[in-house]
Amino acid sequence: MRFRSTVLALLAPIAAATAAPSAAQEPSRAGQPAVIPRAVVELYTSQGCSSCPPADAVLKKLSADPSIIALSLPVDYWNYLGWKDTFGSSRNSDRQRNYARARGDGSIYTPQAIVNGEAHVNGASVAEINQAIESTSTKAGPQHIPVRFWQERNTLNFALGGEEPGHAPREATIWLGVVQTSGTVDVKQGENEGKQLTYTNIVRELTPIGIWKGQPLEIQLPRAALMQAEVQKIVVLLQEDRSGPIIGGTLAGLW
Repeated sequence: MRFRSTVLALLAPIAAATAAPSAAQEPSRAGQPAVIPRAVVELYTSQGCSSCPPADAVLKKLSADPSIIALSLPVDYWNYLGWKDTFGSSRNSDRQRNYARARGDGSIYTPQAIVNGEAHVNGASVAEINQAIESTSTKAGPQHIPVRFWQERNTLNFALGGEEPGHAPREATIWLGVVQTSGTVDVKQGENEGKQLTYTNIVRELTPIGIWKGQPLEIQLPRAALMQAEVQKIVVLLQEDRSGPIIGGTLAGLW
């Protein structure tokens, strides 16, 4: 995709918004979500994994909860088993590996759910996912730093809030992604041969676009920069380092 190069070119430079101290935690009145998200659940899945369809069904149910940013990130490392994942991406595989390196446990598998950038659990277990949300919510999760998104004619606007009161200064990577709401695949070979698989909130591209340094920040992009035939949503994640706790995020429709 041309998404990465196009967006990075348009974002040079990113200008920080100047906010009064009293507004540090509220970046903008526009784009106020009806429900503040409490968790980001990333499901690492594959069309070549016979254990993954139940996890894909779990993610679909999670996506119906407006307080959860539920994302499918299909990987490509099972392609050698006889079926090339039609949504699989080496960048998704790399992101999963980077999480394992950051945690220091080297644990990479499918279906793996990574919750709030911290805990990893069996992606087919609702109980484990809910437990991971609870255990990580005090120091991670998209409810900590507000992220807003709104559209004005042909412009897409993002606003990130300031650091939490009393928290030590920190930096975080701003990730911007395009998301396909759903996709159905007839698998003709491999472990899922003969099955029709449905995926929800498929991340087609996820790109780091800047660094947040604890101050309110506003970003504008031309709508055309993110519009692609197969995508209907955008996701913004605010993540310590590049593979650490997720402390802010939003998932929004483009249409």
